[in-house]
Amino acid sequence: MDEYNRFVDWDKMDVTVQSQDAKELTCTEFQELKQLARQGYWAKNHSLRAKVYHKLISNIPCRTVTPDANVYRDIVVKIVGKRNSSSLPLPEFVDNSLVPTYCLNAEGIGAVRKIILCIANQFPDISFCPALPSVIALLLHYSKDEAECFEQVCRILACNDPSKRLIDQTFLAFESSCMTFGDLVNKYCQAAHKLMVAVSEDVLEVYSDWQRWLFGELPMVYIARVFDVFLVEGYKVLYRVALALLKFFHKVRAGQPVESDSIQQDIRAFVRDIAKSVSPERLLEKAFAIRLFSRKEIQLLQMANEKALQQKGITVKQKSLNLVLLLNYCFSIFCIVFFRQNVHLAVHAENFKSEIVSVKEMRDIWSWIPERFALCQPLLLFTTLEHGCSLSRFYSHSEGHEPTLLLIKTTAKEVCGAYLSTDWSERRRGGNKLSFFGTGECFVFRLQPEVERYEWVIIKHPELATTGSEPENHASPASSTLSSSSVPSDPSDRLSPFLSARHFNLPSKTASMFMAGSGECIIIGGGDGQALYLDADLNHGRTSHCNTFNNQPLCSESFQISVLEVWGFRD
Repeated sequence: MDEYNRFVDWDKMDVTVQSQDAKELTCTEFQELKQLARQGYWAKNHSLRAKVYHKLISNIPCRTVTPDANVYRDIVVKIVGKRNSSSLPLPEFVDNSLVPTYCLNAEGIGAVRKIILCIANQFPDISFCPALPSVIALLLHYSKDEAECFEQVCRILACNDPSKRLIDQTFLAFESSCMTFGDLVNKYCQAAHKLMVAVSEDVLEVYSDWQRWLFGELPMVYIARVFDVFLVEGYKVLYRVALALLKFFHKVRAGQPVESDSIQQDIRAFVRDIAKSVSPERLLEKAFAIRLFSRKEIQLLQMANEKALQQKGITVKQKSLNLVLLLNYCFSIFCIVFFRQNVHLAVHAENFKSEIVSVKEMRDIWSWIPERFALCQPLLLFTTLEHGCSLSRFYSHSEGHEPTLLLIKTTAKEVCGAYLSTDWSERRRGGNKLSFFGTGECFVFRLQPEVERYEWVIIKHPELATTGSEPENHASPASSTLSSSSVPSDPSDRLSPFLSARHFNLPSKTASMFMAGSGECIIIGGGDGQALYLDADLNHGRTSHCNTFNNQPLCSESFQISVLEVWGFRD
Protein backbone atom coordinates (compact mmCIF):
# COMPACT_ATOMS: atom_id res chain seq x y z
CA MET A 1 0.00 0.00 0.00
CA ASP A 2 2.99 2.34 0.58
CA GLU A 3 3.48 2.69 -3.16
CA TYR A 4 0.10 4.36 -3.65
CA ASN A 5 -0.46 6.35 -0.45
CA ARG A 6 1.19 9.63 -1.35
CA PHE A 7 -2.06 11.59 -1.82
CA VAL A 8 -4.32 9.75 0.63
CA ASP A 9 -5.34 11.02 4.07
CA TRP A 10 -5.65 7.64 5.79
CA ASP A 11 -7.17 9.22 8.88
CA LYS A 12 -10.25 9.97 6.78
CA MET A 13 -10.37 6.56 5.12
CA ASP A 14 -12.23 3.62 6.58
CA VAL A 15 -9.23 1.30 6.86
CA THR A 16 -11.41 -1.43 8.38
CA VAL A 17 -12.75 -2.24 4.92
CA GLN A 18 -9.24 -2.58 3.51
CA SER A 19 -7.69 -6.01 3.29
CA GLN A 20 -3.97 -6.61 3.30
CA ASP A 21 -4.31 -10.05 1.77
CA ALA A 22 -2.06 -10.43 -1.22
CA LYS A 23 -4.13 -10.79 -4.38
CA GLU A 24 -3.29 -10.95 -8.02
CA LEU A 25 -5.44 -10.48 -11.09
CA THR A 26 -4.48 -12.85 -13.86
CA CYS A 27 -7.66 -13.05 -15.94
CA THR A 28 -7.97 -11.16 -19.22
CA GLU A 29 -11.32 -12.38 -20.53
CA PHE A 30 -14.00 -9.68 -20.56
CA GLN A 31 -16.76 -11.77 -18.99
CA GLU A 32 -14.55 -12.84 -16.11
CA LEU A 33 -13.32 -9.27 -15.54
CA LYS A 34 -16.92 -8.10 -15.64
CA GLN A 35 -17.95 -10.56 -12.93
CA LEU A 36 -14.95 -9.74 -10.72
CA ALA A 37 -15.57 -6.00 -11.06
CA ARG A 38 -19.22 -6.36 -10.11
CA GLN A 39 -18.31 -8.58 -7.17
CA GLY A 40 -15.74 -6.09 -5.88
CA TYR A 41 -12.81 -8.46 -6.16
CA TRP A 42 -10.21 -5.68 -5.91
CA ALA A 43 -12.35 -3.22 -3.91
CA LYS A 44 -10.80 -4.03 -0.51
CA ASN A 45 -7.19 -4.04 -1.54
CA HIS A 46 -5.83 -0.56 -2.28
CA SER A 47 -2.69 -1.73 -4.02
CA LEU A 48 -4.49 -4.33 -6.14
CA ARG A 49 -7.10 -1.80 -7.25
CA ALA A 50 -4.31 0.58 -8.29
CA LYS A 51 -2.70 -2.15 -10.40
CA VAL A 52 -6.02 -3.16 -11.94
CA TYR A 53 -6.83 0.45 -12.83
CA HIS A 54 -3.43 0.84 -14.44
CA LYS A 55 -3.94 -2.34 -16.47
CA LEU A 56 -7.47 -1.48 -17.61
CA ILE A 57 -6.62 2.11 -18.53
CA SER A 58 -3.45 1.04 -20.36
CA ASN A 59 -5.62 -1.15 -22.57
CA ILE A 60 -7.91 1.72 -23.64
CA PRO A 61 -7.42 2.39 -27.38
CA CYS A 62 -6.26 6.00 -27.73
CA ARG A 63 -5.30 8.57 -30.32
CA THR A 64 -1.80 8.17 -31.75
CA VAL A 65 -0.56 11.27 -29.95
CA THR A 66 -1.83 11.07 -26.37
CA PRO A 67 -0.09 13.09 -23.63
CA ASP A 68 1.80 10.90 -21.17
CA ALA A 69 3.61 11.32 -17.86
CA ASN A 70 6.65 12.90 -19.50
CA VAL A 71 4.50 15.60 -21.07
CA TYR A 72 3.13 16.46 -17.64
CA ARG A 73 6.61 16.80 -16.16
CA ASP A 74 7.54 19.12 -19.03
CA ILE A 75 4.55 21.47 -18.80
CA VAL A 76 3.45 21.54 -15.16
CA VAL A 77 6.05 24.06 -13.99
CA LYS A 78 5.34 26.38 -16.94
CA ILE A 79 1.58 26.28 -16.36
CA VAL A 80 1.41 26.34 -12.57
CA GLY A 81 4.57 28.27 -11.79
CA LYS A 82 5.02 29.25 -8.17
CA ARG A 83 1.31 29.73 -7.49
CA ASN A 84 -0.37 28.03 -4.55
CA SER A 85 -1.89 24.90 -6.10
CA SER A 86 -4.84 24.85 -3.68
CA SER A 87 -6.10 28.18 -5.03
CA LEU A 88 -5.42 27.72 -8.73
CA PRO A 89 -8.28 28.96 -10.93
CA LEU A 90 -9.93 26.21 -12.93
CA PRO A 91 -10.94 26.31 -16.60
CA GLU A 92 -14.55 27.08 -17.50
CA PHE A 93 -15.34 23.54 -18.62
CA VAL A 94 -15.46 22.29 -15.02
CA ASP A 95 -17.56 23.40 -12.06
CA ASN A 96 -15.21 25.25 -9.74
CA SER A 97 -17.60 24.75 -6.83
CA LEU A 98 -17.68 20.97 -7.21
CA VAL A 99 -14.19 19.56 -6.78
CA PRO A 100 -14.47 16.46 -4.57
CA THR A 101 -11.63 15.73 -2.17
CA TYR A 102 -12.36 12.01 -1.64
CA CYS A 103 -10.21 11.74 1.51
CA LEU A 104 -7.20 13.28 -0.23
CA ASN A 105 -4.53 15.03 1.80
CA ALA A 106 -3.51 18.65 1.14
CA GLU A 107 -1.03 17.65 -1.54
CA GLY A 108 -3.65 15.58 -3.30
CA ILE A 109 -6.24 18.38 -3.25
CA GLY A 110 -3.73 20.72 -4.86
CA ALA A 111 -2.70 18.06 -7.37
CA VAL A 112 -6.29 17.83 -8.67
CA ARG A 113 -6.19 21.47 -9.76
CA LYS A 114 -2.72 21.20 -11.27
CA ILE A 115 -3.71 18.18 -13.35
CA ILE A 116 -6.92 19.85 -14.55
CA LEU A 117 -4.96 22.89 -15.77
CA CYS A 118 -2.46 20.70 -17.60
CA ILE A 119 -5.27 18.72 -19.24
CA ALA A 120 -6.88 21.99 -20.36
CA ASN A 121 -3.56 22.85 -21.99
CA GLN A 122 -3.32 19.54 -23.83
CA PHE A 123 -7.01 19.13 -24.75
CA PRO A 124 -8.20 22.47 -26.17
CA ASP A 125 -11.29 20.82 -27.69
CA ILE A 126 -12.79 20.09 -24.28
CA SER A 127 -15.59 22.58 -23.77
CA PHE A 128 -17.66 20.96 -21.01
CA CYS A 129 -16.47 18.17 -18.70
CA PRO A 130 -18.00 18.43 -15.21
CA ALA A 131 -16.99 14.84 -14.29
CA LEU A 132 -13.26 15.51 -14.74
CA PRO A 133 -12.37 16.72 -11.19
CA SER A 134 -14.00 13.66 -9.65
CA VAL A 135 -12.18 11.26 -11.98
CA ILE A 136 -8.84 12.91 -11.24
CA ALA A 137 -9.43 12.95 -7.47
CA LEU A 138 -10.35 9.27 -7.53
CA LEU A 139 -7.39 8.20 -9.67
CA LEU A 140 -4.95 10.09 -7.44
CA HIS A 141 -5.72 7.48 -4.78
CA TYR A 142 -4.29 4.86 -7.08
CA SER A 143 -1.36 6.73 -8.65
CA LYS A 144 2.27 6.88 -7.61
CA ASP A 145 2.60 10.54 -8.56
CA GLU A 146 0.81 13.38 -10.36
CA ALA A 147 2.35 12.51 -13.73
CA GLU A 148 1.02 8.94 -13.63
CA CYS A 149 -2.47 10.18 -12.74
CA PHE A 150 -2.28 12.75 -15.56
CA GLU A 151 -1.39 10.03 -18.06
CA GLN A 152 -4.24 7.77 -16.97
CA VAL A 153 -6.81 10.56 -17.22
CA CYS A 154 -5.46 11.53 -20.64
CA ARG A 155 -5.92 7.98 -21.90
CA ILE A 156 -9.55 8.04 -20.77
CA LEU A 157 -10.13 11.38 -22.51
CA ALA A 158 -8.28 10.34 -25.68
CA CYS A 159 -10.16 7.06 -26.18
CA ASN A 160 -10.82 6.70 -29.92
CA ASP A 161 -12.93 3.55 -29.90
CA PRO A 162 -16.32 4.70 -31.31
CA SER A 163 -18.09 1.89 -29.48
CA LYS A 164 -16.55 2.76 -26.10
CA ARG A 165 -17.88 6.01 -24.72
CA LEU A 166 -16.26 7.16 -21.48
CA ILE A 167 -16.47 10.82 -20.38
CA ASP A 168 -18.53 13.65 -21.92
CA GLN A 169 -16.27 16.46 -23.09
CA THR A 170 -18.68 18.87 -24.83
CA PHE A 171 -21.89 20.56 -23.86
CA LEU A 172 -23.69 18.74 -26.67
CA ALA A 173 -22.57 15.33 -25.40
CA PHE A 174 -23.41 16.22 -21.80
CA GLU A 175 -26.83 17.69 -22.59
CA SER A 176 -27.80 14.78 -24.82
CA SER A 177 -26.75 12.37 -22.07
CA CYS A 178 -29.09 14.22 -19.70
CA MET A 179 -31.93 13.88 -22.20
CA THR A 180 -31.09 10.21 -22.65
CA PHE A 181 -31.15 9.72 -18.90
CA GLY A 182 -34.55 11.43 -18.81
CA ASP A 183 -35.81 9.00 -21.45
CA LEU A 184 -34.50 6.05 -19.43
CA VAL A 185 -36.12 7.36 -16.24
CA ASN A 186 -39.38 7.74 -18.13
CA LYS A 187 -39.22 4.07 -19.08
CA TYR A 188 -37.57 2.37 -16.10
CA CYS A 189 -38.46 4.62 -13.14
CA GLN A 190 -42.01 5.64 -13.92
CA ALA A 191 -43.01 6.23 -10.30
CA ALA A 192 -40.00 8.49 -9.72
CA HIS A 193 -40.59 10.27 -13.04
CA LYS A 194 -44.19 10.93 -12.07
CA LEU A 195 -42.97 12.49 -8.83
CA MET A 196 -40.44 14.68 -10.68
CA VAL A 197 -43.10 15.96 -13.07
CA ALA A 198 -45.47 16.69 -10.20
CA VAL A 199 -43.09 18.66 -7.98
CA SER A 200 -40.41 20.07 -10.28
CA GLU A 201 -40.53 23.33 -12.17
CA ASP A 202 -37.98 21.96 -14.60
CA VAL A 203 -37.78 18.19 -15.08
CA LEU A 204 -34.73 18.29 -17.34
CA GLU A 205 -32.87 20.40 -14.80
CA VAL A 206 -33.39 17.65 -12.23
CA TYR A 207 -32.15 14.99 -14.64
CA SER A 208 -29.23 17.21 -15.67
CA ASP A 209 -27.90 16.52 -12.19
CA TRP A 210 -27.49 12.83 -12.88
CA GLN A 211 -23.73 12.95 -13.43
CA ARG A 212 -23.33 15.18 -10.39
CA TRP A 213 -24.96 12.47 -8.27
CA LEU A 214 -22.20 10.12 -9.35
CA PHE A 215 -19.20 12.41 -9.83
CA GLY A 216 -19.69 14.81 -6.96
CA GLU A 217 -22.21 13.75 -4.34
CA LEU A 218 -21.66 10.00 -4.11
CA PRO A 219 -19.20 9.08 -1.30
CA MET A 220 -15.75 7.90 -2.28
CA VAL A 221 -16.25 4.22 -1.41
CA TYR A 222 -19.37 4.14 -3.62
CA ILE A 223 -17.96 5.94 -6.66
CA ALA A 224 -14.86 3.75 -6.47
CA ARG A 225 -17.05 0.64 -6.74
CA VAL A 226 -18.90 2.23 -9.65
CA PHE A 227 -15.61 3.16 -11.31
CA ASP A 228 -14.38 -0.43 -10.96
CA VAL A 229 -17.18 -1.58 -13.23
CA PHE A 230 -17.14 1.53 -15.42
CA LEU A 231 -13.57 0.86 -16.56
CA VAL A 232 -14.62 -2.63 -17.64
CA GLU A 233 -18.13 -2.08 -19.03
CA GLY A 234 -18.21 1.59 -20.02
CA TYR A 235 -20.72 4.43 -19.93
CA LYS A 236 -23.85 2.30 -19.62
CA VAL A 237 -22.89 1.51 -16.02
CA LEU A 238 -23.29 5.18 -15.13
CA TYR A 239 -26.89 5.19 -16.37
CA ARG A 240 -27.59 2.02 -14.40
CA VAL A 241 -26.30 3.42 -11.12
CA ALA A 242 -28.03 6.79 -11.57
CA LEU A 243 -31.33 5.00 -12.21
CA ALA A 244 -30.78 2.89 -9.10
CA LEU A 245 -30.10 6.03 -7.05
CA LEU A 246 -33.36 7.55 -8.25
CA LYS A 247 -35.26 4.36 -7.46
CA PHE A 248 -33.85 4.29 -3.91
CA PHE A 249 -34.58 8.00 -3.46
CA HIS A 250 -38.20 7.48 -4.45
CA LYS A 251 -38.50 4.45 -2.17
CA VAL A 252 -37.03 6.23 0.84
CA ARG A 253 -38.97 9.44 0.25
CA ALA A 254 -42.28 7.77 -0.66
CA GLY A 255 -45.14 9.48 1.09
CA GLN A 256 -43.02 12.35 2.38
CA PRO A 257 -43.83 15.88 1.20
CA VAL A 258 -41.37 17.29 -1.33
CA GLU A 259 -41.29 20.99 -2.15
CA SER A 260 -40.87 21.85 -5.81
CA ASP A 261 -37.97 24.19 -5.12
CA SER A 262 -36.00 21.62 -3.13
CA ILE A 263 -36.22 18.38 -5.10
CA GLN A 264 -32.75 18.82 -6.58
CA GLN A 265 -31.25 19.53 -3.19
CA ASP A 266 -33.20 16.63 -1.69
CA ILE A 267 -31.75 14.16 -4.20
CA ARG A 268 -28.24 15.54 -3.76
CA ALA A 269 -28.51 15.25 0.02
CA PHE A 270 -29.86 11.71 -0.27
CA VAL A 271 -26.93 10.68 -2.47
CA ARG A 272 -24.40 12.32 -0.13
CA ASP A 273 -25.87 10.44 2.83
CA ILE A 274 -26.65 7.23 0.99
CA ALA A 275 -24.61 5.21 3.48
CA LYS A 276 -27.46 5.69 5.97
CA SER A 277 -29.83 3.63 3.86
CA VAL A 278 -28.04 1.72 1.08
CA SER A 279 -24.72 -0.14 0.97
CA PRO A 280 -22.45 -0.07 -2.10
CA GLU A 281 -23.24 -3.72 -2.74
CA ARG A 282 -26.98 -3.09 -2.59
CA LEU A 283 -26.68 -0.09 -4.91
CA LEU A 284 -24.85 -2.11 -7.56
CA GLU A 285 -27.20 -5.05 -7.10
CA LYS A 286 -30.13 -2.75 -7.80
CA ALA A 287 -28.36 -1.16 -10.77
CA PHE A 288 -27.65 -4.45 -12.49
CA ALA A 289 -31.13 -5.77 -11.79
CA ILE A 290 -32.50 -3.17 -14.22
CA ARG A 291 -33.02 -4.78 -17.62
CA LEU A 292 -31.64 -1.83 -19.51
CA PHE A 293 -31.44 -1.37 -23.26
CA SER A 294 -28.35 -2.68 -24.99
CA ARG A 295 -25.28 -0.51 -25.44
CA LYS A 296 -26.10 -0.10 -29.12
CA GLU A 297 -29.67 0.98 -28.40
CA ILE A 298 -28.53 3.57 -25.89
CA GLN A 299 -25.99 4.83 -28.40
CA LEU A 300 -28.77 5.24 -30.98
CA LEU A 301 -30.91 7.12 -28.49
CA GLN A 302 -27.97 9.35 -27.62
CA MET A 303 -27.42 10.04 -31.32
CA ALA A 304 -31.08 10.95 -31.78
CA ASN A 305 -30.96 13.34 -28.83
CA GLU A 306 -27.76 14.93 -30.13
CA LYS A 307 -29.41 15.42 -33.51
CA ALA A 308 -32.40 17.12 -31.90
CA LEU A 309 -30.09 19.46 -29.98
CA GLN A 310 -28.09 20.26 -33.11
CA GLN A 311 -31.30 21.15 -34.91
CA LYS A 312 -31.92 23.64 -32.11
CA GLY A 313 -28.57 25.27 -32.78
CA ILE A 314 -26.18 23.42 -30.47
CA THR A 315 -23.00 22.29 -32.24
CA VAL A 316 -20.26 19.88 -31.23
CA LYS A 317 -17.53 22.49 -30.91
CA GLN A 318 -18.50 25.46 -28.80
CA LYS A 319 -16.05 28.25 -29.55
CA SER A 320 -16.87 31.71 -28.23
CA LEU A 321 -14.11 33.82 -29.74
CA ASN A 322 -16.57 35.55 -32.03
CA LEU A 323 -19.23 37.65 -30.31
CA VAL A 324 -21.93 36.69 -32.80
CA LEU A 325 -21.20 32.99 -32.33
CA LEU A 326 -21.30 33.50 -28.59
CA LEU A 327 -24.70 35.19 -28.75
CA ASN A 328 -26.07 32.48 -31.02
CA TYR A 329 -24.72 29.82 -28.68
CA CYS A 330 -26.28 31.45 -25.62
CA PHE A 331 -29.58 31.87 -27.43
CA SER A 332 -29.55 28.21 -28.45
CA ILE A 333 -28.97 27.09 -24.88
CA PHE A 334 -31.72 29.44 -23.73
CA CYS A 335 -34.12 27.95 -26.28
CA ILE A 336 -33.42 24.41 -25.13
CA VAL A 337 -33.83 25.25 -21.46
CA PHE A 338 -36.90 27.36 -22.20
CA PHE A 339 -38.69 24.85 -24.37
CA ARG A 340 -38.06 21.91 -22.06
CA GLN A 341 -38.53 23.86 -18.84
CA ASN A 342 -41.55 21.94 -17.71
CA VAL A 343 -44.26 20.75 -20.04
CA HIS A 344 -46.20 23.88 -19.08
CA LEU A 345 -44.05 25.87 -21.50
CA ALA A 346 -44.27 23.34 -24.33
CA VAL A 347 -48.07 23.15 -24.18
CA HIS A 348 -49.24 26.78 -24.13
CA ALA A 349 -52.73 27.18 -22.70
CA GLU A 350 -53.56 30.12 -24.95
CA ASN A 351 -52.57 28.30 -28.15
CA PHE A 352 -53.82 24.81 -27.38
CA LYS A 353 -57.35 23.63 -28.15
CA SER A 354 -58.54 20.05 -28.23
CA GLU A 355 -62.00 18.53 -28.13
CA ILE A 356 -60.62 15.48 -26.34
CA VAL A 357 -58.06 16.51 -23.72
CA SER A 358 -57.49 19.50 -21.49
CA VAL A 359 -54.26 21.47 -21.32
CA LYS A 360 -53.37 19.65 -18.11
CA GLU A 361 -53.98 16.24 -19.68
CA MET A 362 -51.86 17.16 -22.71
CA ARG A 363 -49.08 18.23 -20.36
CA ASP A 364 -49.30 14.84 -18.68
CA ILE A 365 -48.86 13.18 -22.07
CA TRP A 366 -45.95 15.52 -22.87
CA SER A 367 -44.16 14.35 -19.75
CA TRP A 368 -44.17 10.80 -21.16
CA ILE A 369 -42.74 11.44 -24.62
CA PRO A 370 -39.01 11.21 -25.43
CA GLU A 371 -36.99 14.19 -24.31
CA ARG A 372 -35.93 15.22 -27.81
CA PHE A 373 -39.57 15.72 -28.86
CA ALA A 374 -40.57 17.38 -25.62
CA LEU A 375 -38.63 20.35 -27.01
CA CYS A 376 -41.48 20.79 -29.51
CA GLN A 377 -45.05 22.08 -29.27
CA PRO A 378 -48.22 20.18 -30.26
CA LEU A 379 -49.68 20.81 -33.71
CA LEU A 380 -53.17 19.57 -34.65
CA LEU A 381 -52.97 17.62 -37.93
CA PHE A 382 -56.30 15.83 -38.17
CA THR A 383 -59.65 15.77 -36.39
CA THR A 384 -62.78 13.86 -37.35
CA LEU A 385 -64.86 16.90 -36.44
CA GLU A 386 -63.27 18.89 -39.27
CA HIS A 387 -61.90 16.32 -41.72
CA GLY A 388 -64.54 13.62 -41.39
CA CYS A 389 -64.34 9.93 -40.58
CA SER A 390 -62.13 8.79 -43.41
CA LEU A 391 -59.07 6.60 -43.04
CA SER A 392 -57.61 7.90 -46.30
CA ARG A 393 -57.87 11.49 -45.05
CA PHE A 394 -56.38 10.35 -41.74
CA TYR A 395 -53.35 9.08 -43.66
CA SER A 396 -53.08 12.11 -45.95
CA HIS A 397 -53.02 14.54 -43.01
CA SER A 398 -50.73 12.41 -40.86
CA GLU A 399 -48.13 11.37 -43.42
CA GLY A 400 -44.95 13.39 -43.47
CA HIS A 401 -45.04 13.86 -39.72
CA GLU A 402 -42.93 11.87 -37.29
CA PRO A 403 -43.75 11.25 -34.51
CA THR A 404 -47.51 11.74 -34.05
CA LEU A 405 -49.95 11.52 -31.18
CA LEU A 406 -53.31 9.79 -31.57
CA LEU A 407 -56.16 10.79 -29.24
CA ILE A 408 -59.55 9.06 -29.07
CA LYS A 409 -62.70 9.92 -27.15
CA THR A 410 -65.44 7.29 -27.14
CA THR A 411 -69.19 7.82 -26.88
CA ALA A 412 -68.88 6.37 -23.35
CA LYS A 413 -66.59 9.32 -22.42
CA GLU A 414 -63.51 7.12 -22.31
CA VAL A 415 -60.29 8.80 -23.45
CA CYS A 416 -57.27 6.86 -24.71
CA GLY A 417 -54.51 7.31 -27.23
CA ALA A 418 -51.09 6.37 -28.51
CA TYR A 419 -47.69 7.91 -29.10
CA LEU A 420 -46.62 6.77 -32.57
CA SER A 421 -42.94 7.10 -33.34
CA THR A 422 -42.94 6.46 -37.10
CA ASP A 423 -44.40 8.20 -40.16
CA TRP A 424 -47.60 6.49 -41.36
CA SER A 425 -46.19 6.48 -44.91
CA GLU A 426 -44.13 3.46 -43.83
CA ARG A 427 -47.27 1.35 -44.16
CA ARG A 428 -46.87 1.38 -47.96
CA ARG A 429 -43.92 -0.97 -47.75
CA GLY A 430 -46.41 -3.81 -47.32
CA GLY A 431 -48.30 -3.03 -50.51
CA ASN A 432 -51.99 -3.82 -50.10
CA LYS A 433 -51.39 -6.03 -47.10
CA LEU A 434 -51.38 -4.93 -43.51
CA SER A 435 -47.83 -3.80 -42.87
CA PHE A 436 -46.23 -3.63 -39.44
CA PHE A 437 -43.61 -1.02 -38.62
CA GLY A 438 -42.66 1.47 -35.92
CA THR A 439 -40.25 1.53 -33.01
CA GLY A 440 -40.12 0.59 -29.36
CA GLU A 441 -40.80 4.17 -28.32
CA CYS A 442 -44.46 3.65 -29.24
CA PHE A 443 -46.83 3.39 -26.31
CA VAL A 444 -50.56 3.54 -25.61
CA PHE A 445 -52.24 5.28 -22.71
CA ARG A 446 -55.56 5.91 -21.03
CA LEU A 447 -56.67 9.26 -19.59
CA GLN A 448 -60.30 8.58 -18.70
CA PRO A 449 -61.60 7.11 -16.48
CA GLU A 450 -58.11 6.74 -14.97
CA VAL A 451 -54.68 7.83 -16.11
CA GLU A 452 -52.43 4.94 -17.14
CA ARG A 453 -49.52 4.56 -19.56
CA TYR A 454 -48.69 1.15 -20.98
CA GLU A 455 -45.11 0.36 -21.96
CA TRP A 456 -44.53 -1.30 -25.30
CA VAL A 457 -44.62 -5.03 -25.97
CA ILE A 458 -44.76 -6.73 -29.39
CA ILE A 459 -48.32 -6.97 -30.69
CA LYS A 460 -49.59 -10.28 -29.38
CA HIS A 461 -53.02 -10.37 -31.03
CA PRO A 462 -52.69 -10.09 -34.83
CA GLU A 463 -56.07 -11.77 -35.13
CA LEU A 464 -57.53 -8.31 -34.44
CA ALA A 465 -56.71 -7.52 -38.04
CA THR A 466 -58.82 -10.33 -39.50
CA THR A 467 -62.46 -10.02 -40.42
CA GLY A 468 -65.03 -12.64 -41.19
CA SER A 469 -64.98 -11.94 -44.90
CA GLU A 470 -61.25 -11.78 -45.48
CA PRO A 471 -59.39 -13.60 -42.73
CA GLU A 472 -56.15 -13.87 -44.64
CA ASN A 473 -55.99 -10.53 -46.43
CA HIS A 474 -55.28 -8.26 -43.50
CA ALA A 475 -52.16 -9.89 -42.24
CA SER A 476 -48.89 -10.43 -43.93
CA PRO A 477 -47.06 -13.71 -43.35
CA ALA A 478 -44.88 -11.95 -40.81
CA SER A 479 -47.77 -10.44 -38.91
CA SER A 480 -49.74 -13.65 -38.72
CA THR A 481 -47.24 -15.16 -36.34
CA LEU A 482 -46.18 -12.31 -34.13
CA SER A 483 -44.49 -14.28 -31.44
CA SER A 484 -40.97 -14.91 -30.30
CA SER A 485 -40.51 -17.11 -33.34
CA SER A 486 -40.88 -14.10 -35.64
CA VAL A 487 -37.84 -12.48 -34.12
CA PRO A 488 -34.38 -13.50 -35.33
CA SER A 489 -32.99 -16.13 -33.00
CA ASP A 490 -29.65 -14.40 -32.68
CA PRO A 491 -30.17 -11.24 -30.58
CA SER A 492 -26.86 -9.83 -31.76
CA ASP A 493 -28.20 -9.90 -35.33
CA ARG A 494 -30.79 -7.21 -34.69
CA LEU A 495 -31.38 -4.10 -32.71
CA SER A 496 -34.05 -4.25 -30.13
CA PRO A 497 -36.71 -2.17 -31.88
CA PHE A 498 -36.22 0.90 -29.73
CA LEU A 499 -35.35 3.36 -32.47
CA SER A 500 -36.25 3.27 -36.12
CA ALA A 501 -33.60 1.34 -38.00
CA ARG A 502 -33.92 3.43 -41.16
CA HIS A 503 -32.88 6.57 -39.29
CA PHE A 504 -29.42 5.11 -38.90
CA ASN A 505 -28.98 3.33 -42.26
CA LEU A 506 -29.40 -0.07 -40.65
CA PRO A 507 -30.69 -3.21 -42.39
CA SER A 508 -34.45 -3.36 -42.80
CA LYS A 509 -34.53 -6.72 -41.04
CA THR A 510 -33.90 -4.87 -37.77
CA ALA A 511 -37.29 -3.17 -37.99
CA SER A 512 -40.02 -4.52 -35.74
CA MET A 513 -43.75 -4.47 -35.24
CA PHE A 514 -45.48 -1.78 -33.24
CA MET A 515 -48.00 -0.12 -35.56
CA ALA A 516 -49.79 -1.39 -38.64
CA GLY A 517 -51.92 0.28 -41.30
CA SER A 518 -53.75 -0.58 -44.49
CA GLY A 519 -56.76 0.71 -46.38
CA GLU A 520 -58.93 -1.44 -44.13
CA CYS A 521 -57.77 -0.79 -40.59
CA ILE A 522 -55.17 0.45 -38.14
CA ILE A 523 -53.56 -1.62 -35.39
CA ILE A 524 -51.40 -0.24 -32.61
CA GLY A 525 -49.57 -2.62 -30.28
CA GLY A 526 -49.28 -1.05 -26.90
CA GLY A 527 -47.65 -2.29 -23.74
CA ASP A 528 -48.61 -4.68 -20.99
CA GLY A 529 -50.72 -6.81 -23.34
CA GLN A 530 -52.73 -3.90 -24.77
CA ALA A 531 -53.57 -3.54 -28.47
CA LEU A 532 -55.84 -1.05 -30.23
CA TYR A 533 -57.77 -1.67 -33.49
CA LEU A 534 -59.58 1.00 -35.55
CA ASP A 535 -61.69 0.21 -38.60
CA ALA A 536 -61.68 2.07 -41.91
CA ASP A 537 -64.58 4.43 -41.19
CA LEU A 538 -62.97 5.65 -37.93
CA ASN A 539 -66.31 5.21 -36.18
CA HIS A 540 -65.64 1.95 -34.42
CA GLY A 541 -62.76 0.36 -32.63
CA ARG A 542 -61.89 -2.43 -30.27
CA THR A 543 -59.12 -3.36 -27.90
CA SER A 544 -57.31 -6.50 -26.88
CA HIS A 545 -56.24 -6.96 -23.29
CA CYS A 546 -54.01 -9.71 -21.95
CA ASN A 547 -55.11 -10.55 -18.40
CA THR A 548 -51.72 -11.97 -17.50
CA PHE A 549 -50.43 -8.43 -16.98
CA ASN A 550 -52.99 -7.85 -14.21
CA ASN A 551 -53.98 -4.35 -15.30
CA GLN A 552 -57.04 -2.48 -16.49
CA PRO A 553 -57.93 -2.54 -20.20
CA LEU A 554 -57.19 0.48 -22.35
CA CYS A 555 -60.92 1.08 -22.82
CA SER A 556 -64.04 -0.95 -23.66
CA GLU A 557 -63.41 -4.08 -25.67
CA SER A 558 -65.65 -2.66 -28.40
CA PHE A 559 -66.36 1.06 -28.63
CA GLN A 560 -67.75 3.82 -30.81
CA ILE A 561 -65.56 6.81 -31.53
CA SER A 562 -66.94 10.23 -30.67
CA VAL A 563 -63.87 12.28 -31.68
CA LEU A 564 -60.45 11.31 -33.01
CA GLU A 565 -57.49 13.69 -33.26
CA VAL A 566 -53.94 13.37 -34.58
CA TRP A 567 -51.27 15.75 -33.29
CA GLY A 568 -47.83 16.42 -34.65
CA PHE A 569 -44.78 18.11 -33.12
CA ARG A 570 -43.78 21.64 -34.10
CA ASP A 571 -40.38 23.19 -33.41
